[in-house]
Amino acid sequence: MQRDTVEEFREKRDEALSFLKNETDEQPDYLIILGTGLGRLADEIDVVDSISYSEIPHFPDSTVEGHAGKLLFGSLSGKKVVAMQGRFHYYEGYSMQEIAFPPRVLHAMGAETLIVSNASGGMNPNYSRGDIMLINDHINMFGDNPLIGPNDDELGPRFPDMSDPYTESLRKVAEKVALKKGIKMHEGVYLALSGPTMETKAEYRFLRNIGADVVGMSTVPEVIAAVHMGMDVLGISVITDECFPDALEPVDIEKVLEAAGEAEPAMTEVITGVLQEL
Repeated sequence: MQRDTVEEFREKRDEALSFLKNETDEQPDYLIILGTGLGRLADEIDVVDSISYSEIPHFPDSTVEGHAGKLLFGSLSGKKVVAMQGRFHYYEGYSMQEIAFPPRVLHAMGAETLIVSNASGGMNPNYSRGDIMLINDHINMFGDNPLIGPNDDELGPRFPDMSDPYTESLRKVAEKVALKKGIKMHEGVYLALSGPTMETKAEYRFLRNIGADVVGMSTVPEVIAAVHMGMDVLGISVITDECFPDALEPVDIEKVLEAAGEAEPAMTEVITGVLQEL
């Protein structure tokens, strides 16, 4: 796969950045990425400007059900935010660099913290459909990485440390908020695979045995790019189906979206509560 040179990346980033600065005067401090079926958090945002991905130079376009494909600039819990109402996935045919491109552009606009959500399958037997999980670590099984290729030293180091990709101080704030609001929230490891197929029974057993609590098809590329740029990261997974090999049922995307909708209020409360505390 052909990868952009540093100069090509900077040219594309600067074109997207110039377009956005002409469309909005907002300078967000927080970037929120809303996962599959989780776009309704956007209703809580006091939106100042809404921009479709299709209008932004070099931005990918969302092709997946449950992803609106818009950037929303405004405020949430008194903080300046930009929300990606819909994300991009490796299985859509986008490269890791294309998936990481929006966070890189929005970081250049001022965002220093990434709050990322996703829909995932629960493999931990203590998890149930509709639960939420605070991500404390991840396992990258894409077989790819957004940092492969030329490194832009202005963005970050060639070999970024990943010992604490999900910022401990932010996790503690999220735990405090959940406890205060009486929200049941697990904490565990997110594992990312390319998709778009769901996993086999044997794969679920393997993934659970190597230490994963939930499995999904997103999040890790954006988090790696964010860590590379020195951003703080908070991640929350919504458990949309139970992936227990001995009681596995076929996945219905409508039921996945339904479960995401059921869990979204709890996730929204945690995220808005965290922003209030920061």
